[in-house]
Amino acid sequence: MAAPLKAVDGNADLQALMSELGTRARAAARVLALAPPEQKNRALEAMERAIRANAAAILAANAEDVAEARASGNATSSFIDRLTLTPARVEAMAEGIGNVRGIADPIGIVIESWQRPNGMTIERVRVPLGVVGVIFESRPNVAADAGVLCLKSGNAVILRGGSDSFRSCRAIHDCLVQGLREAGLPEAAITLVPTRDRAAVGMMLSGLSGAIDVIVPRGGKSLVARVEQEARVPVFAHLEGVNHVYVDASADLAMAKSIVLNAKMRRTGVCGAAETLLVDRAAAGKNLKPLVEMLLDAGCEVRGDEAVQKADARVKPASDEDWDTEYLDAIIAAKVVDGVDGAIAHIQDHGSHHTDAIVSADEAAAQKFLSEVDSAIVLHNASTQFADGGEFGFGAEIGIATGRFHARGPVGAEQLTSFKYRVHGTGQTRP
Repeated sequence: MAAPLKAVDGNADLQALMSELGTRARAAARVLALAPPEQKNRALEAMERAIRANAAAILAANAEDVAEARASGNATSSFIDRLTLTPARVEAMAEGIGNVRGIADPIGIVIESWQRPNGMTIERVRVPLGVVGVIFESRPNVAADAGVLCLKSGNAVILRGGSDSFRSCRAIHDCLVQGLREAGLPEAAITLVPTRDRAAVGMMLSGLSGAIDVIVPRGGKSLVARVEQEARVPVFAHLEGVNHVYVDASADLAMAKSIVLNAKMRRTGVCGAAETLLVDRAAAGKNLKPLVEMLLDAGCEVRGDEAVQKADARVKPASDEDWDTEYLDAIIAAKVVDGVDGAIAHIQDHGSHHTDAIVSADEAAAQKFLSEVDSAIVLHNASTQFADGGEFGFGAEIGIATGRFHARGPVGAEQLTSFKYRVHGTGQTRP
């Protein structure tokens, strides 16, 4: 077992600590890259048991975090919701670990194989990325999701949770380390930065002298902006979720109401929540008022354009800023647009390339929307709240990548891999 890390006292000690974390994670990554699927699955099974066995301790630690956040006076209701763990959420965390254990191990899979005219066989094979740095805010369950997905994909991970969820993450991390220990894997395979010092984030973004291979940010706009500005290693960009639901003129109203209400109100503080409702002008006379009234009656504030304001006196005027805002709260912007082309144009100007949905009975309109909206996830007749790796069958997710390189959409175990080429010859030389 590795020696315990020393307490941090000052910047010099922090630099030494972070350097040691990087060194240990790098060594752990070499072990994990060669670990057989059975050993990794034994660790995951033990982690799942540990989460359930220590649920009371996790909830107690979380209660302290939540109380501290409330006492600060700065926490919004949506922030508190993201921070809070409940018995059901802890159980979902354990189930998520079981789901990850149940998916196929991606490492060593031959993606493609072909033979050259000279008789050589070339294989493209999945391999781990190495060491993943995950920087996240508020939601402590990210510690479990990121930790187990990196383990499944043969990567070591360094987790830097938000200061608000420090105690919760530590309690969850203890369970993950217990699983590693039981399976005979290095404890540094899943490392939690043991300090709230924000300077640790900058050190991770620098790459820890080559120890970190990729950074995954999970948080608000300011965190993602800082990561993109300062990172010296590749980043799986996870931008804000300015997500839209467009209700086409052909949409079944009952279906539209169900989807819009779920997309906005199921959980307002998640990145898959809808933030803008777009309604086709051709059927606004039939669809607009029922949709707006439904949202208002459900406790959602509606900020709309002139047409939406006329539908209900409770609607507040929308500002230019509203079309670009991720509320993560019970607030939605609403606008009447000219058909599917108008919806696509609005999303192109104001969307964040995260998740957008169309509700339509017109197959041609749906196909146009799905083809032309440039987002990581596009849906037809389904809620944006399905923007989740678990719902995609990935077991869990480390985030939703909104960039265009390597991984896009939910980042699961498979997306946390790269590949290499294996070439088999019989003595060939190049003329």
